[in-house]
Amino acid sequence: MTTRTHWESVYETKSAEAVSWYAPHLRESLRYISQAATSKNAAIIDVGGGESTLVDDLVSEGYKDITVLDISAKALEVARQRVGAQGAHVHWAAADVLEVEFPVGAFDIWHDRAVFHFLTSDDQRRRYVAQVLSALKPAGFAIVGTFGPEGPEQCSGLQVSRYAPSELHGVFGEPFELLGSSIELHTTPWGSPQQFVYCYCRRLPS
Repeated sequence: MTTRTHWESVYETKSAEAVSWYAPHLRESLRYISQAATSKNAAIIDVGGGESTLVDDLVSEGYKDITVLDISAKALEVARQRVGAQGAHVHWAAADVLEVEFPVGAFDIWHDRAVFHFLTSDDQRRRYVAQVLSALKPAGFAIVGTFGPEGPEQCSGLQVSRYAPSELHGVFGEPFELLGSSIELHTTPWGSPQQFVYCYCRRLPS
């Protein structure tokens, strides 16, 4: 089964509220985005956004340049239908983050709370960081959330990598200045705790 087929199957068989990572509002993500955005015109991409409610909150808060990327077209369609006419300006992109060709320097803010911990090989992680470097404007911001050291070892039947804040920043390396980090205890829809780690970084001008 390919990665795309796996995730299409997940979203075909489970509702948005029935996956472990669901939250009514991604409060840590919103907090970091509000710090990074200099205006409501900031170009924001939510990588692995799927059926997440983040796009709803960004639209409600008046952000005008939002891209939601996910490997599952089904997940994006659910979110698009939910947001409705208020999200007419949102760009929806069904693509693999490791394969898509981003416009160079297109985004002020890169957000990911769903993808990076599924990248379990050094090659995948290197390709991901290269994508961030290409897609972000100089001095743009990267907000990445992953499972923390005490988080689950698997998610949706797939192995994941877990990170402490210093380890997560270390993968991104010298091109990124660490501005902040936090640990969040997320509660799944069925009441189980999951530890998430967030790193908030700025891309240093080359």
